[in-house]
Amino acid sequence: MPCGQPDSGAGAAPARYVLGVDVGSTMVKCHVYDRAAAVRGSSCRKVESLYPRPGWVELDPEVLWSQFVGVIKEAVQTAGLHMGQIAGLGISTQRGTFITWHKRTGKPFHNFISWQDVRSAELVGSWNKSLLLKAIRVIFTVLHFLTGNDRYLAPSFLTFSTQQTSMKLSWVFKNIPEAEEAAKKNNCCFGTIDTWLLYRLTKGSVYATDYSNASSTGIFEPFTKCWSPTLCNLLSLPMSVYPPVKDTSFNFGSADSEIFGIPIPIMALVADQQAAMFGECCFHPGDVKLTMGTGGFWNVNTGEHLFASQRSLYPLIGWKIGKEVVYLTEGAISDIGTAIKWAQDIDLFTNVDETAKMARSIADSQGVCFIPGLQVSVDDTYLCASFMGLKPSTTRNHLVRAILESIAFRNKLLYDTIVKKVHIPLQTIRADGGVSNNSFVMQMTSDLINKKIEKPSNADMSSLGAAFLAGLASGFWTDKEQLKKLRRIEAVFEPQKDSEEYRPAMDTWLQAMKHSLHW
Repeated sequence: MPCGQPDSGAGAAPARYVLGVDVGSTMVKCHVYDRAAAVRGSSCRKVESLYPRPGWVELDPEVLWSQFVGVIKEAVQTAGLHMGQIAGLGISTQRGTFITWHKRTGKPFHNFISWQDVRSAELVGSWNKSLLLKAIRVIFTVLHFLTGNDRYLAPSFLTFSTQQTSMKLSWVFKNIPEAEEAAKKNNCCFGTIDTWLLYRLTKGSVYATDYSNASSTGIFEPFTKCWSPTLCNLLSLPMSVYPPVKDTSFNFGSADSEIFGIPIPIMALVADQQAAMFGECCFHPGDVKLTMGTGGFWNVNTGEHLFASQRSLYPLIGWKIGKEVVYLTEGAISDIGTAIKWAQDIDLFTNVDETAKMARSIADSQGVCFIPGLQVSVDDTYLCASFMGLKPSTTRNHLVRAILESIAFRNKLLYDTIVKKVHIPLQTIRADGGVSNNSFVMQMTSDLINKKIEKPSNADMSSLGAAFLAGLASGFWTDKEQLKKLRRIEAVFEPQKDSEEYRPAMDTWLQAMKHSLHW
């Protein structure tokens, strides 16, 4: 279906355009951008997640492929263009969701296993209690103490989680004999969504990923910029299954002409949070990007310096373009857009646009607290999502405000962690994602962190970032300085209240969170 309307532009339309496709957790979107980075046509389709067993989350690869091709064709048609006018395609994808398939036949061994899937919980629990893991922590603690090398810091407190691709891939080889057998014969291919789409677009002729997607799997070592033999040996993962890693902005080849009628150049592959960072033009050390979508992600550009993982923060490769490698530090919050969508599903409100007004219609949440699931500050898979402090006088407005406040409180916790652990002066903070359209959350977050937050006119930064990267590779745009001039800011949120005014409410919320642990 068409997604939004093309911007009306003055004068003659540019001769060529770039496509930015974002395969997210809830939607597949394609935008057609002109040289001014204005959207000329769009299309989006809902991602259909499958839940074959409790805790399992999958995507049907054929359905996803159909949606991907469909939104591209529809967006170009909506723009009133033809494929010959497209200079290049950039693809942004949700991270950590993967598939394995047979190298010779191209047939998948299973559906995509989502980053949200928790089927590896038993395996994770077993590893985290193992004597071997405890020994590894001790060894790397000693190595870090003796050498001072930060690459030994992360393994010194290594803890596995169900969100890690490595544990789910280990589960695949333990539970799907066909995949294990193919891997033994070097006939198994592993790929995140970007790799598999590239493989399909080129009819199997190109098998690759980029540095941003590779580093987001947790199997790729950002210090050495290669797939980690240490981790793979530890988990008995065959090194032969991983794709070659290429630059983020790069000519990956062209889509087969049978798909779109002519060969379309594929000029960028990028992970969604890194894509949003690029779309926000957070090009300088200290630039901060806050994405509030299905989950929440704080990313700090650390330039050429790679900060070691420190529990709630972890290092990533933002992008690689030629000799330039930009590193990021990331912290994540679960269940942001998910919580709002759940509240809508149970009829706490009709339209999401109402929620900010509902929250402002009352002075406070009347002591009601919402705990939405896994928190940024704890690692507890048994944390209980809950409302606390309910009273006979509690209304829908109080419940909605409690949900929105929980987002701002968690933003504050993670921001404070970043300030404490990332020793780079933080510069501009730029927000994107669907929840950034909520003025209550944005203003409260600005108040709590006492910082100005910019919101762009287009919240689909992952699509724009993918398009920017594709445009640079194809010569559509010349450099990052030109891209910065194309930014459009819709709103700026500046602190209006002292953060101490929120202290009683936040203390109550923190107390409620403690009561939800180890349920």
